Amino acid sequence: MMRVLVHHDRADDWREALARRLPDAEILTGEASAEQRRDVDYLAAWKPPAELFAELGRLKGIVNLGAGVDALLNNPALPRDVPIVKLRDAGMAGPIADYVRYGVLHFQRDFDHYARQQAAGEWRERPMTDKADWPVGVLGLGAIGAKVATTLAADGFPVHGWSRSPKQLDAVTCHHGEAGLDTLLGQVRSLVLLLPDTPATRHLIDTRTLGLLPEGASLINPGRGSLIDETALLEALDAGRLRGALLDAFPVEPLPEDSPLWSHPRILITPHMAGPTPLGDAVDQVAEALRAFENGTPQPTIDPAAGY
Repeated sequence: MMRVLVHHDRADDWREALARRLPDAEILTGEASAEQRRDVDYLAAWKPPAELFAELGRLKGIVNLGAGVDALLNNPALPRDVPIVKLRDAGMAGPIADYVRYGVLHFQRDFDHYARQQAAGEWRERPMTDKADWPVGVLGLGAIGAKVATTLAADGFPVHGWSRSPKQLDAVTCHHGEAGLDTLLGQVRSLVLLLPDTPATRHLIDTRTLGLLPEGASLINPGRGSLIDETALLEALDAGRLRGALLDAFPVEPLPEDSPLWSHPRILITPHMAGPTPLGDAVDQVAEALRAFENGTPQPTIDPAAGY
């Protein structure tokens, strides 16, 4: 019998849902005994603690209960010879696309300016910028990034997408490589970050790349907090080169109380809520991945060196 340990804030919900889809498996949660943990075959987890791995004596596979694997790969206790599968969208792309739409509209329709006018008691209508004149850049064209890019294009925005290797998406101008990134940055009025956390992407948004954006551009980050050099971001905002930022992900979460991001007048902060994982779609993927492991036909796995 396949034995699976679930580590998640909603572990009991995951256990019940997985038990319905895998009736021949034993699904355990944190209440499992040390003896039971030693015999676990697979771990289905979101940000498991390092000490958990010491208790799992014969682990054959890991299913990451989310699209981002940086927390798992950065865990010093992670066994390097155990294959890892992650969720592929699993219903997260739709909510993230809505979050990005809100962010783009927030700046395109001048809601940031109107909020400041309200605080000053100022009644003044601003000229509206057409969507056709508001190009948006999406960095990262995986399953979620592609959904965001095509959704914005369907809304009428000119959309530029960037990925490490060449890609093609309907109604999206796709760029790749370092030269392609610089070309994209010079054209967009809102920049959306949906890249994974890898050595190549950490602090990708720094003084140089922010300086390539047109004056008054805006930044929307529902991706990984490590993508942004926060010092460079604050400098660009304070200098007026960057109009504003909507931030959902941070290098340290929860965001520390003393972070200067909290009080900056041109930053909107949300608590990593852009793309909650809908249990139904996700459980189907997890069950599929566990069956594939058990049948000896595992799905594409994470490349720890690449970070995704």
